[in-house]
Amino acid sequence: MAAEGRPCRQLEAAAARAVLGAADTLLFDCDGVLWRGDAAVAGAPGTLARLEAAGKRLCYVTNNSSRTRQAYADKLRRLGFPAAAPRQVFGSAYCAARYLRQALPPGAAAYVLGGAAPGPADWAQAPLDPAVRAVLVGFDEHFAYAKLCQALRYLLRGDAACLLVGTNRDHRLPLEGGAAIPGTGCLVKAVEVAAEREAFIIGKPSRYIFDCVVSEFDIDPARTIMVGDRLDTDILMGNTCGLTTILTLTGVSTLEEVKGHQESDCPARKNLIPDYYVDSIADLLPALED
Repeated sequence: MAAEGRPCRQLEAAAARAVLGAADTLLFDCDGVLWRGDAAVAGAPGTLARLEAAGKRLCYVTNNSSRTRQAYADKLRRLGFPAAAPRQVFGSAYCAARYLRQALPPGAAAYVLGGAAPGPADWAQAPLDPAVRAVLVGFDEHFAYAKLCQALRYLLRGDAACLLVGTNRDHRLPLEGGAAIPGTGCLVKAVEVAAEREAFIIGKPSRYIFDCVVSEFDIDPARTIMVGDRLDTDILMGNTCGLTTILTLTGVSTLEEVKGHQESDCPARKNLIPDYYVDSIADLLPALED
């Protein structure tokens, strides 16, 4: 469907049966869609259980780089969702590792913002690993000026080209009760400003993370649904990749934002409009009842 013709209709039971019936794969964002913090969205586990019972393939596509695939599978199980194999989880950290394996020569290394920082006295003098050919910026709750200095030194080193890669640009992560914390995008921007370069982004809305899903599963975009809570990541990626897109209002983006994009004359903003919206993915349950 062309972006300019996308009406963003509420997905009620009758239409949901047709939309879900035409799909064999559903991609779910996690934070803000399935859970907020450590609390599952009400009705979400039951909805996914019904989808799995109906024979749908479920995959989880998240920009959060702070957990492994196994950790996400464990959290899904702990919160009562259907058991998922790690290979069903596509996080920006895992996909960044795939990208660097393909992009770097054998024996090369990456400097990852996430480890221990050198002490203040070492900011400008700490030894540089000659094998480093990339700087990878992910979620780092211990981000520090010393790490930023080290990253910049690698990026400015003149003896070899050094890639700058970011796991995602999410500027804010939602928590329970409407609270939020700064996201990885804040850290990526700091490194980009210091280095005066733009990072290659792995996570949504980049299609690279979707390409990672396609590389592991036989997926037809025309029969695939992307369910997310952010217009600028989940919905934009889904629209770019030719998927049916559903916005859930349990996370970041609002219907007011959708309306603003619909009323805008900017073509790029039209790509932020979802095909459908639901208040919560639990609203899909009536369409899945026998």
